[in-house]
Amino acid sequence: MSANGRNDTTVARDPATIEADIVRQRQELARTVDALSDKLDVKARAEHKVAELKNSATTDSGRPRPVLVLTAGSAVAGIALLMWWRRRG
Repeated sequence: MSANGRNDTTVARDPATIEADIVRQRQELARTVDALSDKLDVKARAEHKVAELKNSATTDSGRPRPVLVLTAGSAVAGIALLMWWRRRG
């Protein structure tokens, strides 16, 4: 270390290298900002999730998947049967 407290082992760099580093850091910063922006965009994430769920719950023609219809019907029938059984007893 020198008397002024700075490290004298710094490497002298040419302007082209410095400019390339600045460009690289700007690109990296832009990617980071984009990633944070995407992560914090709650509305877009919610819309994406809704579209994902709709896609998984419907067929290619837009109709509900038969398995889901049967499952929902069975659940409703089970609840109705349980309510009937509790009132009866």
